[in-house]
Amino acid sequence: MKDSAILAVTVFLAALTCTGVWASTAPSDLVERGRYVSLLGNCQACHTAPGGKPFAGGVKLQSPFGALVGSNITPDPETGLRKWTFQDFKQAMTEGKGRSGHLYPAMPYPFYTRVTDEDNAALWAYLQSIEPVRNPVKSNQLPFPYDQRFLMIGWNLLNFSITPFQSNPGRSARWNRGAYIVEGLGHCGGCHTPKNLIGGDENSHALGGYVVDSWYATDITANGYTGIGDWSVADIAEYLKTGRNRFDTASGPMAEVVADASLYWTDADAVAVATYLKESASSDARPPAPLGADDPRIASGADVYALYCTGCHGSTGRGVARLFPRLADTSLVRGESPASLLRIVLGGSRQGVDTALDAPGMPAFARHLKDRQISDVLTFLRNRWGNAASPVGEADVSAMRQQLQQATK
Repeated sequence: MKDSAILAVTVFLAALTCTGVWASTAPSDLVERGRYVSLLGNCQACHTAPGGKPFAGGVKLQSPFGALVGSNITPDPETGLRKWTFQDFKQAMTEGKGRSGHLYPAMPYPFYTRVTDEDNAALWAYLQSIEPVRNPVKSNQLPFPYDQRFLMIGWNLLNFSITPFQSNPGRSARWNRGAYIVEGLGHCGGCHTPKNLIGGDENSHALGGYVVDSWYATDITANGYTGIGDWSVADIAEYLKTGRNRFDTASGPMAEVVADASLYWTDADAVAVATYLKESASSDARPPAPLGADDPRIASGADVYALYCTGCHGSTGRGVARLFPRLADTSLVRGESPASLLRIVLGGSRQGVDTALDAPGMPAFARHLKDRQISDVLTFLRNRWGNAASPVGEADVSAMRQQLQQATK
């Protein structure tokens, strides 16, 4: 179906939402397109709880201001979206307004405002076609005063504007498709763009890296030092489709993004995103001078590395492509924040995605290494073999250790 026809059919069928006719009347190609749109937007990450029914909500989302819970977006008449109209849904996506008031930007409407009417129509058709699930969810669990939704009026004035996506006529169709996904449905800046004190995106540093839930969402600009400037378009596309490439393997939330969403993108869309990231602006991060060889932390860290790390990552930190990440001359270890490194060394991590049967595991060293040993080995890695970055302190290790302990209680 043409986009205009899709939109026309969807608006008509939206009127049937409350009658129960919708699921049997929505064209199959419209529903299938909507299913794919949901993968581009990784909707299940926030709306499908582990072990729960698809899109029935219940995922707890931590923010600096308190907890929010992903809502039930199945077509259940009491706890889901069955009583919503397409216009209600479109307003939530493009304006951040739900039937009960202003939404919080944990629902990434500042990015979804760029989604086309045609894609919103298709997504709506898909969500109305899935199994209705009765699952009451209290989404707003923020403490006072953040639980007052009217405060979002001021937040929106400072951080949000309704900005439909505009193609850049000076760029290729592939670049523009990548821009649409990254800036819109993919909402990559939701994790990778630094935030201001009230949680708004610092768009002057878009995609320059940010710590989210004690993981560092890396600089994914074309910066050749802290970003992915050394990666080719093929490297980026491979990472999105498999969670691995010759430089790195995905861990933590990014591994989940790959496993739940980008693994299922078309090759063309993965290449489009890679093209956009490679051909867009670079962050302004610059390398500092590395610590000198006479720094005692370097010698101590080298000893820890030789004892615990060489078996997988090699004596010169080159690793094994697509198996053990490279630690030498890579943005993986020289990013602005060492948060992900700390989390992985302390808590371990399964590298890559679960669909890769040969995906290796990084063991946890919280019980085997003291805070000083971990801070020294990470300081060593961040300042040797072509890397230069701020040292890691014992206090940083201790703080992350406490966070991980609290998370398991």
